[in-house]
Amino acid sequence: MDSVFDIINAALGDNSTMMVSAFVFLSAAALAFGMMAFANVRFAVKRRAAEISTGATRAADDDPRSLRYASKVAAQRLIDYTTRNYSTEKNTGEVKELRRRLLQAGYLDTRAPAIFFLARAACAVTVGIAAFLLMPMIVAPENQLLSLSVFAGGIGGYFAPNVYLSRRIATRQVEHRSGFPDFMDLLVVCADAGLSMEASLDRVGRELADSYRSLSGNIHMATLEMRAGRTLSETLDHLADRLGLEEARSFATLLQQSEKLGSSLTEALRVYSDDMRHKRLSRAEEKAYSLPAKLSVPLTLCVFPVVIIVIMLPVYVKLKLGTY
Repeated sequence: MDSVFDIINAALGDNSTMMVSAFVFLSAAALAFGMMAFANVRFAVKRRAAEISTGATRAADDDPRSLRYASKVAAQRLIDYTTRNYSTEKNTGEVKELRRRLLQAGYLDTRAPAIFFLARAACAVTVGIAAFLLMPMIVAPENQLLSLSVFAGGIGGYFAPNVYLSRRIATRQVEHRSGFPDFMDLLVVCADAGLSMEASLDRVGRELADSYRSLSGNIHMATLEMRAGRTLSETLDHLADRLGLEEARSFATLLQQSEKLGSSLTEALRVYSDDMRHKRLSRAEEKAYSLPAKLSVPLTLCVFPVVIIVIMLPVYVKLKLGTY
């Protein structure tokens, strides 16, 4: 140990400041390496614990004696029964319309109609029970308003999934309508570059992934359908059904007619792209022109009374004080 100190003294001389700095540096380095080693060991322990817990969860899911497995099997049987029940001939039209709305909302699972019906029944029962438990805190139990509130809660819970589905469809349609002109412009560029329709859809879908995620997903699905062997007409019809836009339906009809008549596909896409841009500009101008009419109601209800009070209050105060 003395030899180590002698070496350090010989290297640093009588400079005590340099020696203190060196010891501080070595201490900080040792502390940092120790903390890093501790963090690595702790991370490894957490990772192994997570693997063990995941394996235990999977084992519990696969164990027929576990409650999780029994619940999973019961839910699967209930969904399968509901799917078979609502796929009969008497409900075919209603289920087709519901499937179309679910596709437009982004739910592509074949069991989505059954899950929707189960969710609607569960919401009705849950809201009704909640109203039955909470309303006695507000009104008397013998009041007729209690039964009416429970009935209204059940009706509201029954229609709540429909409202949610409609709002989701409207939100996605706004995104699709906003991104469809850009989709047409990029499709024209790809067609001018000599790409096929399948390659153009694939390229445009990847380009729109950051700006319009839902539209990009539907275009990618159309590309997969074409790769699976469907014709261009069927693929575009399904794309229009998923988007829920008249512009997409017109686009599919345009390409079908161009294919049948043998006209230039690039020129047809360019004309339709110009039309889409004009329509988007027209919608923006329509919203701008309707803004004064929409502002009249809040101005009348909120701003004008305040202005009248500010103007008339000094006159009222002077009249009350008799200064006039």
